Amino acid sequence: MPPIAFTGCLIDRAEHLRNDRERLAGLWPTARVLSLDHNADVETNAGRDGLALQRGDAFSEDALDAALFLGIDDDGAWFAHRTDAFVNALDLRGAASRLSAFEAGLFAYARALLLWRQRTRFCVQCGTPLRMTHSGHIARCDGCESDHYPRIDAAVIMLVSDGERLLLGRQASWPQGRYSLLAGFVEPGERLEDTVAREVMEEAGVRVLRANYVASQPWPFPSGLMLGFSALAEPDPPRCNDELEDARWFTRDELLAEVASGRLGLSRPESISRWLIDRWLDEGG
Repeated sequence: MPPIAFTGCLIDRAEHLRNDRERLAGLWPTARVLSLDHNADVETNAGRDGLALQRGDAFSEDALDAALFLGIDDDGAWFAHRTDAFVNALDLRGAASRLSAFEAGLFAYARALLLWRQRTRFCVQCGTPLRMTHSGHIARCDGCESDHYPRIDAAVIMLVSDGERLLLGRQASWPQGRYSLLAGFVEPGERLEDTVAREVMEEAGVRVLRANYVASQPWPFPSGLMLGFSALAEPDPPRCNDELEDARWFTRDELLAEVASGRLGLSRPESISRWLIDRWLDEGG
């Protein structure tokens, strides 16, 4: 199986350097800087795939204080920087097919951090304007002295099978014929396995017997983390509520035939949903 999209950024995030202004200043001149616009899109090299990067010494001295420190690798440091609109802009969904696994993962990391920074401006406890510290990884309130950390919204996405068939559902807002795995956000006080069982029951009326963690994917649209599970369920007839327009069981042969005929479309190729479906198909030969 190919790697899951946006998981290829394996740099050392070097948390110990985030508040060391002197050492960051020493890394800055030769650092590679990834620029993102107000939509958190990046710039690509005109005429070819790959990110358009600049070195830190191409910016003014004040730029370091506004930059987000991402980490280091064997070739030096990585930063992200907010800039104006691009001529050759690329959004994250397009990055999976246009960029290397490392570059797409780096983009996902920088995008999540930048969007959190743009949306985290006032303290939720006292309303005081926040001040970014630790190179953009902590927002500090000087009013009540509280710290605010990047938000991550955890959601489960589950490949539900009765042992022979796969359960897929579709929302009314999706393109005609598209089906995907069931998914839902984790609620307070809930184990991930309990979220799997609850969401499948709520959305399709199917009883889950057990669930096992498989893999995860950062999904910064704007701040998600998709936690992929496989679940064994009873072969209950699906009963949809207002969340799904339809839910159906498919054997492998039925699913492949529906896709081949064009009557059914699956999840986007960069999603963990598609990765889990392809994995299930591969297991059946």
